[in-house]
Amino acid sequence: MEKAINRQKILLHHLNPSSSIHGSDSTFLSASACMAGDSAAYQRTSTFGDDVVIVAAYRTALCKSKRGSFKDTYPDDLLAPVLKAVIEKTNVNPSEVGDIVVGTVLGSGSQRASECRMAAFYAGFPETVPVRTVNRQCSSGLQAVADVAAAIRAGFYEIGIGAGLESMTTNVVGWDGSVNPKVKMFEQAQNCLLPMGITSENVAHRFGVSRKEQDQAAVESHRRAATATASGRFKDEIIPVSTKIVDPKTGEEKSVTISVDDGIRPSTTLSDLGRLKPVFKKDGNTTAGNSSQVSDGAAAVLLMKRSIAVQKGLPILGVFRTFAAVGVDPAIMGVGPAAAIPVAVKAAGLELDDIDLFEINEAFASQFVYCRNKLGLDPEKINVNGGAMAIGHPLGATGARCVATLLHEMKKRGRDCRFGVISMCIGTGMGAAAVFESGDCADELCNARKVDDLLLSKDAR
Repeated sequence: MEKAINRQKILLHHLNPSSSIHGSDSTFLSASACMAGDSAAYQRTSTFGDDVVIVAAYRTALCKSKRGSFKDTYPDDLLAPVLKAVIEKTNVNPSEVGDIVVGTVLGSGSQRASECRMAAFYAGFPETVPVRTVNRQCSSGLQAVADVAAAIRAGFYEIGIGAGLESMTTNVVGWDGSVNPKVKMFEQAQNCLLPMGITSENVAHRFGVSRKEQDQAAVESHRRAATATASGRFKDEIIPVSTKIVDPKTGEEKSVTISVDDGIRPSTTLSDLGRLKPVFKKDGNTTAGNSSQVSDGAAAVLLMKRSIAVQKGLPILGVFRTFAAVGVDPAIMGVGPAAAIPVAVKAAGLELDDIDLFEINEAFASQFVYCRNKLGLDPEKINVNGGAMAIGHPLGATGARCVATLLHEMKKRGRDCRFGVISMCIGTGMGAAAVFESGDCADELCNARKVDDLLLSKDAR
């Protein structure tokens, strides 16, 4: 209470009329308990015009690797359409882009970097626009967006693109060369080599996540994704990709345009999933049905200073608020979101109850259920249009894909949906999370949320 009252007194000192002019009968403004809902707890860390905002976020459809609609599509041909879309749909001059950062995991470092540079040329960017890649495993796409936001805040440039790309058809999970024998001397280092499915089993065993809970989460993911697809919920975020599909038997090429995720199974039932055998452990719970799908896809996010967006007359899709990456035990790497989300939310001056929507990557149902329960999150706020178990998880693209999915959903929900969080676990034992604010809800003066009761602001309690 004292903090809020003192703040008001300072302001009112400048606002109150002078007693020498109005006399003692004047009605003076006086400090009182603030009734701005939770706005007082939320403090901007930068001036309004210097906010980093998102003006466009698009993705390709996500398709099953090896047998899906992108099985014959080159990685650079996946990335180019989304890079082109964020420029064409905003009419931003591509030469104004200060950097393109692409999250990618499996592709060979130098080759993938070259492919991303090639994709930028396909998309119409001039040679003056640089490109680089970033790899923080499954959070790479989100890390790319965060890196661009940080660079804009640092003043390196005013406009940038954070993107993500993965062709799990072209590049498979594996280890090149021999493993350093020293790893056997360090348990945590050795656990970095555990198959991701084993870490899923570890989470389920250590925290008591049942097979039924995992299968139920998978069924719900498919149900929500199927509903979202049928109702056109993804249309605003998906960029159609013209490509080809080669018949493996005849070699015949067929030209196609892909605009729908092809891994969603609307008819998935609990009994269907219950018949699947564990993949990673004979007596385990992790199956192909309650794990994320191996996928191909790409996404891109266009960020800039708010003042530049206003100058260009661009509608603001969202505001980038905070990002956090944390470390956890590699043996249970799936708990990463439970550790990262509170850090990112606290950095934004918020509490978990302030978050209206969550996009938490469903690497495995075990870790997804654990993180949801550990944080006490409302299931109706999480992955409202399905998650990676249904839509797919192209490793390097997922983070940027989630930005597109989250912000377009927040836009559809309007002013009742103000804050959103994206999070994922990361192989070798990490978690990442970022907080976004709806672009339509930002208010230069107060950012006050409308409330129906007269609760005091959090810093006045």
